[in-house]
Amino acid sequence: MKNKNSLVNNVPFFYGWVILAIASVAGFMSGPGQTYGVSVFVNHIIDDLGWSRTMVSGMYTAGSLTAATTMVLLGRLLDKFGARVLMALVAVLFGLAAMWMSNIQSVLHLYLGFAALRTLGQGSLSLIPTTLISIWFVRHRGKVTSVYSLAMAASQASFPPLIYLLVTNLGWRNAWVILGILIWSILVIPSLVLIRRSPESVGLLPDGDLSKDRNNEDGIVTTEIYEEINFSLREAISTRSFWLLMMAGASQSLISTALVFHHVSVMSSRGLESGIAASILSVIAPLAILGAFVAGFLADRLPNRHILVVGQLLFLVAMLWTLNISQPWHGFVYGGLLGITNGLLMTTTTVIWPNYYGRAHIGSIRGVVTTWMVACAGLGPLPFGLLFDLTGSYTTAILTFIALPLTCAISAFFAYPPTKVAQLEK
Repeated sequence: MKNKNSLVNNVPFFYGWVILAIASVAGFMSGPGQTYGVSVFVNHIIDDLGWSRTMVSGMYTAGSLTAATTMVLLGRLLDKFGARVLMALVAVLFGLAAMWMSNIQSVLHLYLGFAALRTLGQGSLSLIPTTLISIWFVRHRGKVTSVYSLAMAASQASFPPLIYLLVTNLGWRNAWVILGILIWSILVIPSLVLIRRSPESVGLLPDGDLSKDRNNEDGIVTTEIYEEINFSLREAISTRSFWLLMMAGASQSLISTALVFHHVSVMSSRGLESGIAASILSVIAPLAILGAFVAGFLADRLPNRHILVVGQLLFLVAMLWTLNISQPWHGFVYGGLLGITNGLLMTTTTVIWPNYYGRAHIGSIRGVVTTWMVACAGLGPLPFGLLFDLTGSYTTAILTFIALPLTCAISAFFAYPPTKVAQLEK
């Protein structure tokens, strides 16, 4: 135990901040597997290999759906073994997946590459870091999650121009190789050295609290400041709020992924040049930071479901605004709306699950949730791409999905905290 705790004991502050740092770095490095990273490669792959946008979108959907099926297992492994070895293993495999993408020659290769990128980048490097943060922080969960969201926004701001630079100078295949090496060099060793399973595993309490009340039946220590009640996965899925929250997060995952995946094409269809489209992407990230910090501040003070409602309604406005885009400033307003919305929803959908269902089984619970979210993300690009190929614009796609954010807002409004933890929201 002494050797296990030596690094933790030598840190002159709460070790949870080290955990937050490595989790944020992991989230940042998920960029090559996120839609905003992959989207930079899409047109180059289409042009080089002669495939249609519908076909590439379809493989992206198939790969994302395949990735979704692995998240339940990952969540269970996370609860059983902890994040340290899993994070390092995911980083090794993620780097290999990037290398694989540099050699694709067939549709099967593309599908396997997308499946690996989405499993390891978009899925695993979202589930593991956010679960780790939720385990180490309770009272300050909203604020620290907003810091993680800051890293994700920085990733969205950094990787598209970095990838564009690599593709322009080295070609899209070599760009994937560089990304793989970058993933290995930044994530593997720090994950093994720095990550600890939980504060309790090294003799600490969540948030750095010093006082201790008792150990509950799940082995999670509670404090005098905060009493936590934990749901098992079976108990969680038996509550109505579980399914309402699943629905409440669907529109951001499905539609936002589609809009980002086809971003350059969407802006081009509205008469904006590709350079302007790239600049609009750069607006999304800083305003996502603003939305994340607002959500983090509010999530520790207000009912989380109310923040979800506001976020979904703003998302509805952003969708409607796309139909109005005809000048560059219209595009920047759209980017701002999408950024704020993504920040609000990304932070709130992360903190609400442990706030409602506790920490003891949060890996298994969020494994199921992440399966749904990754599946929704995978389902978005295909219908948008198909409808564009059929109609020559994205108007039909936008109007087809316009009711989804409103449905999600209604679901969020009625997603009251489960009875056992009703004290978490006042």
